[in-house]
Amino acid sequence: MSDWGIALIAAGSAIAGSVVTGWYARSSGLRQAAAARHAGDRQADALLESVRMTLRAESGHREFALRRQTYAEFLGAAEARILTERNGRGQADDDVLLQRTLGGVLLEGPPDAAAAAQHLVDCLRRHERPDELKRAKLAFVSVAQECCRSR
Repeated sequence: MSDWGIALIAAGSAIAGSVVTGWYARSSGLRQAAAARHAGDRQADALLESVRMTLRAESGHREFALRRQTYAEFLGAAEARILTERNGRGQADDDVLLQRTLGGVLLEGPPDAAAAAQHLVDCLRRHERPDELKRAKLAFVSVAQECCRSR
């Protein structure tokens, strides 16, 4: 075989080897890119889930704080009205404050707390005896504590 024939065979083999090597390198690169994309997607999903969990927890804490504040404001307004029942002296806007804070409890709920608050207000409006007012107030406090404990 002549030198030219050997050179052509060698060149053809080199070109064929390069094509085969390039093809496998390309396939391997595509698989690595797909794996990297998949890993990135999983990492992004994990980060999003972490953010969602944090937002849910913060929302729950804000909801708890608002509910607790609402209960405390109602209890303060009810206590002012109970004192007015006892000594006959009160502020002109005690009834308005009690009604406004009752509305807050009715909105915040849950139904057990709203019912206990409504019962206390009803007892105050009917001018019940002090022991009945105390029982109604303690019933509301008990329900409110249970609602705050369940968070």
